[in-house]
Amino acid sequence: MFVEALAGWRDVRVTGTKTAVDWAHQVQSLVDAPRYAAAQRITLVCDNLNTHTLAALYQAFEPAEALRLARKLELVYTPKHGSWLNVAEPELAVLSRQCLDRRIAAQGAVADEAVAWGERRNARQVGIEWQFTTEAARIKLRYLYPKVRE
Repeated sequence: MFVEALAGWRDVRVTGTKTAVDWAHQVQSLVDAPRYAAAQRITLVCDNLNTHTLAALYQAFEPAEALRLARKLELVYTPKHGSWLNVAEPELAVLSRQCLDRRIAAQGAVADEAVAWGERRNARQVGIEWQFTTEAARIKLRYLYPKVRE
């Protein structure tokens, strides 16, 4: 899932696997989307999955294409115990509560439901009221990493 919290936009897709190559194709789709065509740089906040790397682009594409994509991206990783810094996490929770709160037998049906849910939320431009100050983050990170000093 890609989320642009302040704009009230999200892109949710259901895939059969979560490999580095799958991630690379999702990133290519994002970079090439009309929404970001004029962007010089796209900052992606990622959790620390080993699939979320620029190296994944080189696994999936020819070097020239991988380099083109990599040059448009800035990857920022959440701390190991800091997925709460990633705004996609609460959006995934909303998707689970509002759309995937029952058994759906086929992957295609799950994908259809998730896409329809995303389109409805995008049409309403539902943003995320996610406010976390730098000071609050430092307090939380100090608790998670007691040996870290300012």
